[in-house]
Amino acid sequence: MPAITHKGSHQSQKVINALILLNCDEGEFNDLRPRGEEVANILRISMRKIDRVKKRFVEEGLDAALGRKPSPRNYERMADGEVEAHLVALSCGEPPEGFARWSLRLLADRAMELEYVDSISYETVRRVLKKRNQTVAEAWLGNSS
Repeated sequence: MPAITHKGSHQSQKVINALILLNCDEGEFNDLRPRGEEVANILRISMRKIDRVKKRFVEEGLDAALGRKPSPRNYERMADGEVEAHLVALSCGEPPEGFARWSLRLLADRAMELEYVDSISYETVRRVLKKRNQTVAEAWLGNSS
């Protein structure tokens, strides 16, 4: 663990977790043995974080305690290629009457009206169009690498 805390390039949470474990070590080589509150104040973290790291170390081992837990969230993509194509086509067309241009919310509402999707957020529409704009820009400017 000293290799993690003293040299190299590591994720900040990994370094903090290593420092927590080093400071909480009750072995013969740790002369200082600071209390949990002192470690929390020095590292500017909560006692709860210290408790979680120590618990993960005991239950799952060193690698699990140093790394991050994988996120349990797993989302389905709302916009597949077909929906993306419809959104791009909509955005290139004429906006509804009374509007000068398409807004993200108008595009999301229109995609649901036309039953391209059951539900879609304007944020998903933004991501689809942003991805398209980046692709178009690369085609115009060429690949920078």
